[in-house]
Amino acid sequence: MTDWILLCISIPLIAVGLVVFFKTKSKRSHIAAIAITVIGGFLLLTRLLDIVFGAPLSEKLEFSMWPDRIDVFGLSVGITVVYTWIAMVILITLALIIRLTVFRAPKDNPKGAQNVVEVIVEAVGSYTNAQTHGTGEMLCSYILTIASLLVTCAFLELFRLRPPTSDITITFSLALMTFLLINIYGIKRKGVLGRIKSLASPTPIVFPFRLISDMAIPVSMACRLFGNMLGGMIVIDLLYNTLGNNAVGIPGVLGLYFNAFHPLIQTFIFVTLTLTFINEAIEQT
Repeated sequence: MTDWILLCISIPLIAVGLVVFFKTKSKRSHIAAIAITVIGGFLLLTRLLDIVFGAPLSEKLEFSMWPDRIDVFGLSVGITVVYTWIAMVILITLALIIRLTVFRAPKDNPKGAQNVVEVIVEAVGSYTNAQTHGTGEMLCSYILTIASLLVTCAFLELFRLRPPTSDITITFSLALMTFLLINIYGIKRKGVLGRIKSLASPTPIVFPFRLISDMAIPVSMACRLFGNMLGGMIVIDLLYNTLGNNAVGIPGVLGLYFNAFHPLIQTFIFVTLTLTFINEAIEQT
């Protein structure tokens, strides 16, 4: 009965909103008319879904920290690993397309797609060099690759796939690569003994604490990225589970944050932490 009442209310709301929008010239009236029309349209769609398909059965929301596993050529792998492979295939294919089309005959005065790609590469290179005080030329490719992979993995959630970054093993793998680069650059700049001495600066007393702190870097970076991406995924799943047929449009709007803006923030944080730790390893004490 309630569904039919709300359905009857929604139609006049849409009609009033459209009439006000087309009959008035006031900006405030247009905003109010759009709001009324959207509310009426939302009620109409959700009530029709309830009437046609019935109210969805209440389900218990279950979530496992560890992703489901599948067999791939006789090997048992996590589903997030497969999604990571998909993201890699997308990026490799895109890189090949750009190389064979945009940069097949690069121009001295770039325009269009070539200009866009060069601006992105220059921006990443400038930021990398600024954070590592001129040591970031070799790091630019790595940073751009990691950032592209993180963003692509996050956008897979738009297709209702579990993002690979919600798997602690994936984020730990990325953090472990950062940890290796920290020590590689530190040893390259200072040598093995110099790297060890830097951990004992300003006094040997701090050496065990600095060592523990450095060893904790991949763990902290992995858990930070994992926790933030997992939290966003759980919020969207909770919305779908709680709203049922009333989820028309709402998860999509919030998904713009949790599946687009939020991953970009986490990517920026991960990249910045990587460069900061590398800079600390190479700076002279």
